[in-house]
Amino acid sequence: MTVSLRPATLADLMAVGALHQRSRAAAYSSFLPPESLAEPTAEAMGRYWVERVGWEAEDHRMTLAERDGTLVGFSYLGPDDAGDPATGLLNAIHLEPDQRGRGTGRALMVDALAAMRARGWTRAALWVLEGNVPARRFYERGGWTATGVCRDDRIGSVLVPQLRYAREL
Repeated sequence: MTVSLRPATLADLMAVGALHQRSRAAAYSSFLPPESLAEPTAEAMGRYWVERVGWEAEDHRMTLAERDGTLVGFSYLGPDDAGDPATGLLNAIHLEPDQRGRGTGRALMVDALAAMRARGWTRAALWVLEGNVPARRFYERGGWTATGVCRDDRIGSVLVPQLRYAREL
């Protein structure tokens, strides 16, 4: 049972939102309280992706991972949020919780890095929650290193620190 990758369509985005909500709840439950992970709902997350992809369609790319025709993960990339024209930003890799450790995330990362190179970017960056140690290990195994740059973001009512990682393409 291999993973296949394909570009997302508008018709996929509500399912992407539901997957994103499940992925966040599973990945962040060890360091965030349940009430902060209850919102947004799967439906609200789907509407978020419909809106976001609508704004960013020209310069962003969402790729879906499927096993036997079932959505199991996605990646989302675009220009660097710090404004560096040589850098692409890996905005997200999210997986169904049962897909961790099965190569799905790796396939999405390899694909995203190739897409960044094809766009002419020479460096890639991403933000990862400081408390998400499994994700940090995943990216470090993929050649990413922490840059020392930090920022805070909100998940629900909780302020969470994020770390910037980068790698050469």
